Amino acid sequence: MYRRAQICIYYLLCIAAVDLTFTSDSEITTTISRDCPAECICLSPKQVLCNTGGLVDIPTQHLPDTVEELSLTKNNFPVIKGDAFAGLRVLRKLTLDRNNISSIRPFAFRGLNRLRELSIQYTPLPCIEKFSFAALQNISTLLLANNKIRYVESNSFAGTSNVHVILLLHNPLLTIQSHAFAGLTNVANLLFPSGIRTIEQDAFDGLQYVGFLSLSYMDLSGLQAYAFRGLSHVHKLVIKESDLGVIQRNVFTGLAHVDRLNILNNKIDTIERLHLRYDNFIKVLQFHGNHVLEAPRHARDIVLEVSIVSAINNHFPCDCQAHNILESDFARGNSVEFQRWNYCISPFEYNGKPMNVVDFELVARCHDNVIQDNLGSGVVRVSRLSALLLVAFLFSTNFFR
Repeated sequence: MYRRAQICIYYLLCIAAVDLTFTSDSEITTTISRDCPAECICLSPKQVLCNTGGLVDIPTQHLPDTVEELSLTKNNFPVIKGDAFAGLRVLRKLTLDRNNISSIRPFAFRGLNRLRELSIQYTPLPCIEKFSFAALQNISTLLLANNKIRYVESNSFAGTSNVHVILLLHNPLLTIQSHAFAGLTNVANLLFPSGIRTIEQDAFDGLQYVGFLSLSYMDLSGLQAYAFRGLSHVHKLVIKESDLGVIQRNVFTGLAHVDRLNILNNKIDTIERLHLRYDNFIKVLQFHGNHVLEAPRHARDIVLEVSIVSAINNHFPCDCQAHNILESDFARGNSVEFQRWNYCISPFEYNGKPMNVVDFELVARCHDNVIQDNLGSGVVRVSRLSALLLVAFLFSTNFFR
């Protein structure tokens, strides 16, 4: 009898426990469902998934204000409006991949002061508009790869700081406009896609404290003057594997405080002037593996006031132009060692051979340089001399009588 009573009590307790558990789960489900849009799954008050829900707008007002991780992938909202996420002040991670996004309006992410990671990838986004990523004060990762971005407008990132990485790879980016990155105060890694065709003057103006800035596989008609003006405190600036066209005068004027400037494996039509002055504060220049079709017109067009210069595995003209290279700061006063580690690109019979196979004492200087060296101001002096000779001739023939 006593044994049966124990069994009954135990049975009643189990029923009560199951009922309590069911009630508790029901209450939790009800609580979550109450603040969760029908197209979304609220895994918790902090994590919400709205993927493949066919959303045509961002349901900010229907989301719990406690959400920290929000995923809105594979939906159909073409425009991210200004202040689109107002109210989600504790949001830390936002994913907007694979949406039909064609425009991000100014200050779209304003108010997200705790946002650390933002991903907008695999969308038809055609450009980065002015102020679209402004005021993201504490973001660390901004992923913008695999979109259709063709240009970056000025001040797109105004007021954004402390970014660990901005990833722009795999976009058909053609133009970096002036002041495009103004306002970015502390960027660890800024990685650009291949195919850039134009870098406007002051394109990087305002970028401060950059860890790594990489520009590769570009197709430029020329590296324009003042392209890097305003860029400062860079640990490593890399320009590589590109067709740089003409390196124009003053291209690095205004660039300051660079630990390493690496110019690697580029095709260069000609160097008009390459001046790196003391006030650029560049510690190391690596000029490696470049193919220079035409040398500067004079040795003084290469001035490298840099602590360490390494110029190896490059290809230069080995005709009369070679004197301008061998007497420039590329060689650092040691033309024998320079010729050992660099190669000829022309004439054809010397292409690919080390420069030291050519006896440059037997190679005449270019005619323009001879005129400049002998007459100082070149064409002006020649013109004056010609004029004096003409006047003397006319007097001798009694032309003025």
